[in-house]
Amino acid sequence: MPETRRQNGRRSRQLTFDGFESSSVGFTGIHHKPALPVRLSHGMNPRPAPPASSGTVLFVGAGPGSPDLLTVRAAAALRDAHVVVHDRLVPAEILDLVPAGVERICVDRGNPADPDPGRTTGELLARLAAEGQRVVRLKGGDPTVFARLAEELLPLQEQGVRVEFVPGITAALAAAAAVGTPLTSRGVASSLTLVTGHEARGKPGPIDFRTLAAVPGTLAVYMGVEQLADWSRQLIAAGRSGQTPVAIVSRCSWPDQRLATSTLAECAAAAEREGWQPPAVLIVGWVLRPGSGGPLHGRRVIVTRPEGQEGELATLLEAEGAECVHLPVIRIGEPSSWTPLDAAVRQLDRYDWIVFSSTNGVRGFLERLRRAGLDGRALATARLAAIGPATCQSLETAGFVCDLVPDEFRSEGLVAAFADLPPEARLLLVRAERGRDVLRRCLEAAGHHVDEVAAYRSEPAPGVEPGDGVGPGTWVTVTSGGIVEAAVRLFGDRMRAWRIASLSPVTSEALRRFGLEPATEAAEATAASLVEAIVRQEK
Repeated sequence: MPETRRQNGRRSRQLTFDGFESSSVGFTGIHHKPALPVRLSHGMNPRPAPPASSGTVLFVGAGPGSPDLLTVRAAAALRDAHVVVHDRLVPAEILDLVPAGVERICVDRGNPADPDPGRTTGELLARLAAEGQRVVRLKGGDPTVFARLAEELLPLQEQGVRVEFVPGITAALAAAAAVGTPLTSRGVASSLTLVTGHEARGKPGPIDFRTLAAVPGTLAVYMGVEQLADWSRQLIAAGRSGQTPVAIVSRCSWPDQRLATSTLAECAAAAEREGWQPPAVLIVGWVLRPGSGGPLHGRRVIVTRPEGQEGELATLLEAEGAECVHLPVIRIGEPSSWTPLDAAVRQLDRYDWIVFSSTNGVRGFLERLRRAGLDGRALATARLAAIGPATCQSLETAGFVCDLVPDEFRSEGLVAAFADLPPEARLLLVRAERGRDVLRRCLEAAGHHVDEVAAYRSEPAPGVEPGDGVGPGTWVTVTSGGIVEAAVRLFGDRMRAWRIASLSPVTSEALRRFGLEPATEAAEATAASLVEAIVRQEK
């Protein structure tokens, strides 16, 4: 048990375990309503309610810092407390609201000798509650938002301690108020995503930046200043426009609050230049520009990819404010014959490399592999190559490791990547039934053995019409030579009035063969790069 002694007529507690300090003294006995038992089980059965004589732990949100943003209920909880357990981030102005004589204990989460400070704090709370005390665990912001609540709850749950929650104003809300911006806005941002910047690298369960970039709403990034360069770069690489407005609010609602605005591409440099330090929260989104729904707000963009394959491109475009019109000018079907692919599948051990030119090729190949009663073990002796990151991702989603993706996402890039391939290597090319034969010709010229097999066939989709809402100046995206050919056949001269966004030099060459010049071309053959190319044209 901790040692209790008198100081100037007040009770003080000297804790005998590492990581905690004590201050303040005594308590006032004020009637309070009964608390509820813990219901958060984390996979365990809920514990029965403890005896009525045991104490209670209240997790109370202190808000972003300013005492006048403390809720009425939170202030009442502090007034009624027997013990207040807090951390160093709670400002003194709020701690001054604790009545004289109420014991205060500061928990130091920075103790490097403690491998699990959250549990240590939870065990302290449980011991205090076992003494019959009404314990307030005071946390900055809201106790349920990035406050490591679960770690502290577990010991309480295990011991059947009664728990209450008192919400607080979380930093994102206070930051929006400081900047004078809504977090959601009709037609601009219909969602709000809270994310921690601490897990941008080096932690289990990394953030899925592709999904995060595609969410067409506002991001609020907590604890994001220290790794700002990392997560902003990854968001841009995943498809979020570098021109997306960013607001940085440091020490939100405190007397020394600072705020600034920038863009996603420039915010890291601005933060370093201005010497921004945590704690800070960042708001990322077009809500920061009144009247703007993103750089593509009000723009219609035709997406010509096949049915079921428009998702990533359309989502990224909509995240920038575009209105997408899906006109699938080609459809994907089976090749004229499965015989060559089925024969190759039965003798995969002959090949040193298996090369995939598209996600459709991956799907067709894996389907025939399953139909043959085989699985990934059949590929044990071969290495896998993909022409682009989307194709690589489809392999990895299916559970395979992609050994090679060229720097240039086209056949010529893969030829260059294979320049040091040992002579007389055996390669299997999985591709469309009809397409460019650059890769086969170049590899055979280098002395390698190459087999080509068709895993799918693309053909024009019938009956596709753009509709009345698609007029001159409309953007249209084209992502392959086959799509160019089909679009020209379906739309004819109407394409001359549209602005064409091309995925790659190969696609642009196909356009020029029909006398069409792309308005922009992606720097890389990815959906994110194509969207960024369109955004650049709209600046």
